[in-house]
Amino acid sequence: MTERLPEAADPRATELAGRLAVVRRRIAAAAAAAGRRDSLPSLIVVTKFHPAADIRRLAALGVTDVGENRDQEAAAKAAELSDCALNWHFVGQLQTKKSRSVVKYATAVHSVDRPQLVDALDRAMAVEMEASRRLPLECFIQVSLEDDAGAHRGGAAPGDVPGLAERIAGASGLRLAGVMAVAPLGAPPGPAFEKLSRISADLAASHPEARGISAGMSQDLEAAVQFGATHLRIGSDILGTRPAVR
Repeated sequence: MTERLPEAADPRATELAGRLAVVRRRIAAAAAAAGRRDSLPSLIVVTKFHPAADIRRLAALGVTDVGENRDQEAAAKAAELSDCALNWHFVGQLQTKKSRSVVKYATAVHSVDRPQLVDALDRAMAVEMEASRRLPLECFIQVSLEDDAGAHRGGAAPGDVPGLAERIAGASGLRLAGVMAVAPLGAPPGPAFEKLSRISADLAASHPEARGISAGMSQDLEAAVQFGATHLRIGSDILGTRPAVR
């Protein structure tokens, strides 16, 4: 897509426009290398710890999907930016008690990893859909790709994916979107994303509608695209170093 240029009076907007353009070029090049020119993955800009003003600037540059991993921060930003028509993706570990809050603003949750969370989200959605008539919540099953349990970065074991998928598919307020994973630390991302691609194919064999693969961040988006990622979660390469947490 063509980037919309910010006003010269806003240097931060100019910086974001340049960073966003570089990332979009990387995505296009990776897709071309993988033979996917006509199926570019969706870009989710992960905005955690960055101010709402930056998200407003990104929206003006054509960004439509943003990701957050803390409910308190996400809820406040979503309320402040309700006029920006953004899709909010919850991408962090989610406590069941936060389900009622998350469903008020999130289009998708990328970190569904246990039956209790599925049930909590479904109960929360039943209340929310009755009140707001919103669309079902898209749910990605987060899969752990680590062989070493001590290095665990979150997610369900691959063997638990079919059961979670059935639970999500049977929930009236949820829509099974696919799988999500974070590449293991200290190892090449390619083999991990290839494994996720196989898990995704097995899932789609039983649930054809669930072909989404949420994978790839700033440092490994090319490998994720190579192995079929449909959603990329990019933060620092667009927004820069995170501000200090107060």
